[in-house]
Amino acid sequence: MSYKSILILTGAGVSAESGLGTFRDKDGIWTKHRLEDVATPQGFARNPELVYDFYNKRRRDLQSAEPNAAHFALAKLESAIQAKGGEFVLVTQNVDDMHEKAGSQNIIHMHGELNSGLCAVCGWRGEWRVDMEAGTPCPNCAHEGLIRPDVVWFGEFPYLMDDIYERLALCDLFVSIGTSGAVYPAADFVREARLAGAHTVELNLEPSENAYVFNDAYYGPATEIVPIWAAKLAG
Repeated sequence: MSYKSILILTGAGVSAESGLGTFRDKDGIWTKHRLEDVATPQGFARNPELVYDFYNKRRRDLQSAEPNAAHFALAKLESAIQAKGGEFVLVTQNVDDMHEKAGSQNIIHMHGELNSGLCAVCGWRGEWRVDMEAGTPCPNCAHEGLIRPDVVWFGEFPYLMDDIYERLALCDLFVSIGTSGAVYPAADFVREARLAGAHTVELNLEPSENAYVFNDAYYGPATEIVPIWAAKLAG
C-alpha cells in the first residue's frame, strides 16, 4: 500500500544497539539513577552538580556512539518516500543524535537534545557539545550557573507539540519504533493517529504497554526488523 504522509515515532529502543542505554528495562538508566534526582527541575535545584555529571557523561558517550542499521534504514526510507512526493517526519523521544548521524533530515526532538544547552534566565537554546559546570555562563545573557541541558524533564512540556498533533491529524501511516508505550503524551500518539484514520504499526523488541492499540506489530531487535520493514515500505 502507498502512503502519502508518514509519521515515525522513535524511542530508546532504536538506539539501544548503538550502545546507548534504555530507561525502563531491567538494567535501564532508571535502575541506576533516581529520575527525581537527575530528570526534574527540582532535582537540578537541589543538586546541580549531580545533574551536570549525569548529562556530561551521557553527552561524552555520544561522541563515540554510531548509528545502527535501524537508524540508517529510516534515513533511507525518508529519502525514498520524499522521492515519490510523499511527506515523512520522524518524531523522536531520544535526546541523542543518531538519526542525524545516519542522515535523517526531517526530525522533531520532542524531548530536546543532549548536544544543546538551555538558559533558565533568558531562554537561549543552542548547540552545546562540551561539559557543563555550575559556573558556566550563558553565551547570550552571561548569567552564570543557570545553563542546563536542553532536555525535557519530568513535569515539563515537550517541544513542538502543536506541530506534532497537526501532523498526527494528517498522517495516513503512524509507526512507533522502540518505545515503551508508558510515557505520555507520546504513548497517546497512536490513538490520535487512529482517530484521524491512519494505519498504525508497532516495531519493538517486545510488545509495549499500549501494543493492543496498533493495527500491526513486528517484534525483534531494531537492527533486524526495522530494515526489513522499511525496505518493504520503500518498495
